Amino acid sequence: MKTKIILLLLFLVSVSSFAQNMIVSGTVTGSEDNMPIPGVNVIVKGTSRGVSTDFDGNYSIQVSEGEILEFSSLGLKTKLITISNQTIINIALDTDIESLGEVVVVGYGTAKKRDLAGSIVRVEGDIVADKPNANPVASLQGRVAGLSVVNSGQPGQEPDIRIRGTVSRNQTKPLYVVDGIFSEDISYINPNDIDSIELLKDPSSLAIFGVRGANGVILVTTKKAKEGKLNITFSASTGFKNITGEPDMADANLFKTLYDERLDNDGSAPYGFYNLFNGNTNWVDEITNNGATVRNANLSIQSGNESNKMSVGLGYLEEEGIIKNEKLQKVTFNINDEVKISDNIKVGIGISGVKSDLPNLGNYVSSLNATPIVSPFNSEGIYNQLPIAIGGAQIGNPLLVVNERLPKNINNSYRFVGNIFAEFKFLKDFTFRTAYSGNYDNTKGRGYSPLTPVYVAESDEIANYSGQILSSVYQYNNIKQDFQQDYLLTYTKEFGDHGITALLGYTTFQEYFENINGSVKQLAGGDPIPNDPRFWYLNVFPFGDPDTRISNSEQWDRATTSGLFRVLYNYKRKYILNGSFRRDASSELPKETRGQNFWSLGAAWEVSKEKFMENSSINYLKIKGSYGELGNQYNAVHYPYLPNYQLGASAVLGNPQSVIPAYVLAYRNTDNLKWETITSYEAGIEMATFDNRLEFEATYYNKLTKDLLVFVSSGSDQFYTNAGEIENRGFEFTSSWNDNIGPDFKYSISGNLATIKNTVNSVFEPGFEVFSGPTRTRAGDPIGSFYGYIVDGLYQSNLDIAASPPSALGAYTPGDFKYRDVNGDGEITPDDRTVIGNPTPDFTYGISTNLSYKNFSLDIDVQGVYGNEIWRNWGNGSTFAQFNYRAVRENRWIGAGTSNWEPRLTEASGYNKLNSTYNIEDGSYVRIRNIQLAYNFKRMSIKSIDFTNMRLYINAQNLYTWKHNSGFTPEAGGSPIEFSIDNGGYPLPMVTSLGFSVSF
Repeated sequence: MKTKIILLLLFLVSVSSFAQNMIVSGTVTGSEDNMPIPGVNVIVKGTSRGVSTDFDGNYSIQVSEGEILEFSSLGLKTKLITISNQTIINIALDTDIESLGEVVVVGYGTAKKRDLAGSIVRVEGDIVADKPNANPVASLQGRVAGLSVVNSGQPGQEPDIRIRGTVSRNQTKPLYVVDGIFSEDISYINPNDIDSIELLKDPSSLAIFGVRGANGVILVTTKKAKEGKLNITFSASTGFKNITGEPDMADANLFKTLYDERLDNDGSAPYGFYNLFNGNTNWVDEITNNGATVRNANLSIQSGNESNKMSVGLGYLEEEGIIKNEKLQKVTFNINDEVKISDNIKVGIGISGVKSDLPNLGNYVSSLNATPIVSPFNSEGIYNQLPIAIGGAQIGNPLLVVNERLPKNINNSYRFVGNIFAEFKFLKDFTFRTAYSGNYDNTKGRGYSPLTPVYVAESDEIANYSGQILSSVYQYNNIKQDFQQDYLLTYTKEFGDHGITALLGYTTFQEYFENINGSVKQLAGGDPIPNDPRFWYLNVFPFGDPDTRISNSEQWDRATTSGLFRVLYNYKRKYILNGSFRRDASSELPKETRGQNFWSLGAAWEVSKEKFMENSSINYLKIKGSYGELGNQYNAVHYPYLPNYQLGASAVLGNPQSVIPAYVLAYRNTDNLKWETITSYEAGIEMATFDNRLEFEATYYNKLTKDLLVFVSSGSDQFYTNAGEIENRGFEFTSSWNDNIGPDFKYSISGNLATIKNTVNSVFEPGFEVFSGPTRTRAGDPIGSFYGYIVDGLYQSNLDIAASPPSALGAYTPGDFKYRDVNGDGEITPDDRTVIGNPTPDFTYGISTNLSYKNFSLDIDVQGVYGNEIWRNWGNGSTFAQFNYRAVRENRWIGAGTSNWEPRLTEASGYNKLNSTYNIEDGSYVRIRNIQLAYNFKRMSIKSIDFTNMRLYINAQNLYTWKHNSGFTPEAGGSPIEFSIDNGGYPLPMVTSLGFSVSF
């Protein structure tokens, strides 16, 4: 009997054990289209156990009878299933219409997009994670309406970013906010660590940022762990760069033909050293590193339970430049840890860091200018100097510079950004959050200028490059530190048909910068400073000459304190009202004007929730608008109301007499300065129809910058003042279509287009103009307009000259430019200069297509701009130095009727070197920005390791560009008043990469 009881107990235990360890599997699909849904969270409710569905919507999880499985995903209604004795559970999830607005990050918090009246665009982190760009913003080109991204091909360089136009004469860069921390750039963030990027463009969302909101805000949220999951992801890719858009330059034979003709036209003797220079060098090819590599590897570990969520990211990037001896190396890390102490208290910490070996950046300017008749080396392997009469005095041997000068620089950057926070919930509806953040950025470097021998063919001798007689060393150290404090109280309440979220906050931001730099030359008569990094320091004993040591420094600090308030209110979830207020006080302004107020109001009406829309085919329709005032604290100098002193006149005083220098103010003091104010408004609609497959958004915006903080130089009087207005206005359109054909094929097409009209309403006083390079900024024109003469062709004969208005601009002959008489006074004078080009495009656009068939996916991104002009600042004869010719100069004027655009060859006259439409090129282009083909493997297990996701892809970036300009690329950034200028410096390379990612 006893034995039977024991056996019965063992049986019951075994049954119980089996019941507690059963495996449940199945597929999660959408209820509307029956398509599998990847990434659905499947969690055993009340525990930390959970998995995610794979690419095919499949899952498998260990459970016990009686436990509850929770199926959830953003945009879908959560479903709960109680486990009985079933082992296969297939689930169909319904679309959660109320959550389609998504939760987006806003200033100092989050909100449902449906509850907002402004224009906030969310970009998921996976869009930037697998692209070969060190800076995440570079991958947003063409993705967002109203966002202008001008990328640089140089490794590690920050793109030129403008949101809804150029609003100031001082800076265009938006404010970056990473996990609540203000930043001037996000180069320290590994793209693989980004969960989402939100772009804020309208006054309703920007006013909460006060004096830093005028240029727009880009919010970055890094990845955080999710409850109930341990996820490890590793990804890596290798890419290769190739040069694109290489300009057509004259070869040796064409150069000789053109140069001889130019000498003859100028009445000069023929060139007598062709016997010494018989090369045919393509200098662009000589310095190009085709096949330059881009390698990166990333590891992400995320683990979370009910009380602790931790995420760790590690990354490595190695990127070679398209020019030889350029290399960027970065090691990044990101740690986020959030601890739930109780139901009402949680604390957290976040730390990001990067260590960068910065590249020594070169450019292609000298390789375009250098004559092709010279070989890089002479017969003995010594670098050739360029011919003395053909650029030798102005430019060096391009290959020498790349091989011997670039590698002699060591530049490193160390940056650490961290924050800690505590969050307390009390009285049910209140949350208080306090956060402390810091940024430490240290960039330092040192370099060496060696004595490099070159062969001078004309004199048959060896000389030092660039006439240098002493080696030298330079050294610098930059430190930038920020400290931010946030104290935020949030009230959230739903009562009846009303919903309200109110925010009250106090924040401070302090910045400190210092720079120390110096140089020293070798001791005259002594040995050169060794070509060894161990000696590349200012105190380079015994090689350095202390008497030649020069040092300089720069430092500044500033602080801002701010109070802020925001309320988000809705009635029945269809009538929405948003309001924001912020007051900023800055140490950089006088006490009388130190505090400034900024505010906004926004309203929206979700029309689709009205009864009269119940039977409509429109699933979602919202009308929205906002108005407000934003601020811009950026300026060319710090503390503009407190001018520094500078060296003035000197006097001879004393006995014995000595020269005593005098110091004067750099400019006249102005006591009533304040920050620039941008008055902005927008109105638009958001719509979804055809069962939410078609989404469309349209917005009109207007931004008027008033009281520009400008520096005025009028005769001997120089001062800062608030004067001038700049207006930007336009339309933005975004649309997408998502559908499927059968169970295996899905596709989506999205596009955006943004127009912009930039106008300077006033500058300072009527008639006042600001010149910068080839641009002029004045009332009535776009900012930074190109300014010069309109070319109507070439004078073909003396009879043609006699029949045309006379020119007072200098001597001219047949074959020279025929400038237009713009003002119609019968004479060509400087008054005939006019606007000859607008650097701001009429519109920008982007199209993205995604196709997926079973496990394959194909993504294609196309972007472009239309309607802007480029100033060609190379190969245009703007200098009297003799450089190489563009190949089109083969079509120059050599007699009546031979050309009506390419002028005769001459350096004796400056008539054809005046700023004119000859320098203007069409900046419109269309680019295949990105193509990616990927294969997603099915979920599998290998040696007890459960691989939830495996992905292999090939990516091609900047595959092809249809353009009209003659330079490498139609893209060129710059300052607010001098941009879209092609200096011939650097191409935007095509990058082909192969990568993979695996999660388990």
